[in-house]
Amino acid sequence: MKTTFTPLILLLALLVSFNVYSLQKLSSLPTATATIYLDFNGHTVNSGVWQSGKTFTCAAAGLTDAQITEIFYRVSEDYRPFNLNVTTDSSVFLNAPLEQRMRVVITPTSAWYPGVGGVAYVGSFSWGDDTPCFVFCDKLGPNNTKMVAECCSHESGHTVGLSHQSKYDGSCNLTAAYNDGVGSGEVGWAPIMGNSYYRNMSGWNNGPTPYGCAAVQDNLSIITTQNGFTYRADDYSDDINGTPTFINISPSPIKGIITTSTDADAFKIYIPENTNFHIDVNPFNIGANNQGADLDVKVSLYDATKTLVRTYDPSDKMNVAIDTILNSGDYYLVVRGSGNNNVSDYGSLGSYNITGLKGILPIRQVKLTGKLDKNKHHLNWNIVSDDPIKSIMIESSTNGNNFNAIATISGGAVSNYINTSLANTEIYYRLKVTSVTNQTVYSNIIALKTTEKEEKFFKVSTFVHSQITVTAANNYQYRLSDINGNTVARGNGNTGFNQLNIDHKPAGIYILQLFNNNEKQTERIIKQ
Repeated sequence: MKTTFTPLILLLALLVSFNVYSLQKLSSLPTATATIYLDFNGHTVNSGVWQSGKTFTCAAAGLTDAQITEIFYRVSEDYRPFNLNVTTDSSVFLNAPLEQRMRVVITPTSAWYPGVGGVAYVGSFSWGDDTPCFVFCDKLGPNNTKMVAECCSHESGHTVGLSHQSKYDGSCNLTAAYNDGVGSGEVGWAPIMGNSYYRNMSGWNNGPTPYGCAAVQDNLSIITTQNGFTYRADDYSDDINGTPTFINISPSPIKGIITTSTDADAFKIYIPENTNFHIDVNPFNIGANNQGADLDVKVSLYDATKTLVRTYDPSDKMNVAIDTILNSGDYYLVVRGSGNNNVSDYGSLGSYNITGLKGILPIRQVKLTGKLDKNKHHLNWNIVSDDPIKSIMIESSTNGNNFNAIATISGGAVSNYINTSLANTEIYYRLKVTSVTNQTVYSNIIALKTTEKEEKFFKVSTFVHSQITVTAANNYQYRLSDINGNTVARGNGNTGFNQLNIDHKPAGIYILQLFNNNEKQTERIIKQ
């Protein structure tokens, strides 16, 4: 369909898009043919499958250059294992084959498809008719870069053939149509094709769909077999017994990519003399505590005889730091993706870099602990450093990802802090420690509740066969209801030990209400 623009409309479009056009043109893998185009510029849609074929215009995203760049890098990392280019350059998209490209329109024009953060047709990447998918940035935050990026990967994931990933309980009952993952902090995980807005680590998954707990969807196999592209070429030898890559880790970083769960990158290093030794292997990230990382790193260190010295795989971090003492000689490093307490190594994929130097860094350890005491958070820490400490910044967060400073302490003499300004939610804490030589190290993250557990007035047995037992400090009344709210028993109880006979009641869930003049308590009773 031919569309005519008046000069005024064209001028308005240029003004709206000015900020976007100032952005450099970004591409994650320019040599790849298959392309996903992140379109922040606004787009006139002329497609037979959207709005019954009616032409409509989507406004530009209105995001800053910094926001667009972060979104680009987050989405690029999600697609890093594949021979596919994520780009913000429309000319790159238009030069890609019709059957191997997808336009993701990031727009605040969302009223035409209400109630969702984005929408796409499954399998449309290879349709060959430029049917786009949409991400509604006004519904995500609005304009929350983490959420917009996750939605871009999610909706483009639909276009390369993926359905949603769901969550089921042990009895195969659906508990969440969109799997919201598990865990918190740095290694909290959720599948890209579920709800990954609120977990730091997201990735492709081999798990169930809304169509049943046995309807398992292998994301990686679908992506790499149904769209005309597969994994990108392996960058390093996998085997220390083959041809491991010799590296000098100081001062230039070594960059690599883990493309599959079986991929491993093998390196050889030479230590000319006995020395303290330090290296860091960090997954790609866009901020402290590995924000935006997909790869949970595991590193194995071997000696000259190729005997394993140690495997480094911290459970609460996605990066690896090695501080040790090595004798002179040859050593081997093998970098892999790892699972953790929240997820297997299936989708632990992405890019990393190795940096380091011979000799232990001045700040060698920052360990944070804490406890709740009388509705106050008592924080304590231990810092091991060869250099004096210039400052200690205490940071807090309500989600384990986005931290803000709440206090700064000069010097390193103080090792504790009490926070009395508690929000009505779980609070995450970390330290940002800076030495006098301007080395900065972040501590581990801890989570503390904001209220102490209330002492119950009645002690009640909640899993029963025939008798409910109640221990009370005072006389009381009770009412027992079934799951539908129907009263099945009521009466009085006395101070001390009491029993309520429900032997004649059918198995199931009941609600027991206990109350007197001063207290009221409700318990869920499960009769087996």
